[in-house]
Amino acid sequence: MSVRIEQGDWLDLAPSLAPASIDFLYADPPFNTGKTQRTPPNAARAGRNARAQYADRFGSTADFVRFLRDRLFATLPALKPSANIAIHVDWRTSHHVRLLLDDLLGPDRFVNHLIWTYGLGGSSPRCFARKHDDIIVYCLDPRRAHFVPPRVPATSRRLAGLTKKATDVLDIPALNNMARERTGYPTQKPLALLELLISAFCPPAGTVLDPVLGSGTTLVAAQNARRHAVGFDINPRAVSIARVRLLPPTGTAPKGGDRPESPGD
Repeated sequence: MSVRIEQGDWLDLAPSLAPASIDFLYADPPFNTGKTQRTPPNAARAGRNARAQYADRFGSTADFVRFLRDRLFATLPALKPSANIAIHVDWRTSHHVRLLLDDLLGPDRFVNHLIWTYGLGGSSPRCFARKHDDIIVYCLDPRRAHFVPPRVPATSRRLAGLTKKATDVLDIPALNNMARERTGYPTQKPLALLELLISAFCPPAGTVLDPVLGSGTTLVAAQNARRHAVGFDINPRAVSIARVRLLPPTGTAPKGGDRPESPGD
């Protein structure tokens, strides 16, 4: 399966995508926390040698929405009619993203509001502990959108050892500090989450686009699932970390500018 990794702004690189070439767009943009996200100071002690940081702030929520709208609009020509779009955000902007996608694509293109629930993180004495992210999923054409219901382990005693269809609440552990797959890149998402999404929303041998790739988890998951992958990031450290994670057996990193093969290649 082919992998293309490019350093640059999503907005600038979107026109380089071939028309109707992308089956699944997954984007995990900065959450607008107002912080600078950094590699934890004790990461090296746990064997995580990748050090990186990025500014997780926009001037306002309106600036965040404008950032996302411009880039999604620029990417639409590259999406197949059967494509799905998943935007990974949290409580700060999930409602704004839903309205943005209603406006950009139409309310009838809504597919799912997925909840990724996890146990890590702190709590507040002033509200319920926030222990989930939101993944807003839309499609381009409801009649043609690809979807294969993923299966997860059943939890009832009666179905012990069997599987069931996943619901819109995805109970997948976040990466703890000692997780083997952790790179040290801040806000890294677990492979299990991305593998589930890709298996559901991207057809076999299809092409996944992550235009804010971070540590490259989406690209690794796509490779594991036998899908082609394209990733962009404006942060050179993110691109470097992703390239290392995707080193083929020969030790040669994927080259920028490589184009995904078509499913028929």
